[in-house]
Amino acid sequence: MPTPTPAHQAAQDGAPAAAAAGPSLGLSWSLVALLREWSTRVDAATEELPQGMRGYQVLRVVVHDSPPTQAALAARLGIDRTVMTYLIDSYVECGLVERQQDPADRRARRIVATAHGRKVLAGVDVRVAAAEEDLLSGLPPEDRVLFRELLERAARGVTQDDDPCGVVARATTPPDGR
Repeated sequence: MPTPTPAHQAAQDGAPAAAAAGPSLGLSWSLVALLREWSTRVDAATEELPQGMRGYQVLRVVVHDSPPTQAALAARLGIDRTVMTYLIDSYVECGLVERQQDPADRRARRIVATAHGRKVLAGVDVRVAAAEEDLLSGLPPEDRVLFRELLERAARGVTQDDDPCGVVARATTPPDGR
């Protein structure tokens, strides 16, 4: 059984959690610290992919959604179209995706994951999940589940975007899209 945190112990003893944990460092500090560490760990988990975390977001969208056009993929993830061209070129060279003619529009190309791309993504997904579990390892397992649920609800409450990959990609992409 995990050792209760001071806040949990204080709550069990009837004392306010904040008093047991000391003065709060604030939401901004907590979010920045977690995001910085999450980014570091996910960067390491995705380093084998061209463009690392950005490439991971691209591959996830290509694998899990209907095949997007290159332009739609760039717009969805907030990546400059020129940068997206080079990124997709590198993914094609690695055999992770291919460009296929859109049957509805001969001028457009859809980005489609290859079997190799799906296999690579599955392995990277495992490493990302392990990195996230490690990041939250200071919390008991039931608190990790609750934390994720609450964080997702809070995030959905402040964004109109139904695309979680797009939200993450835009948050981790520099303002110039490069």
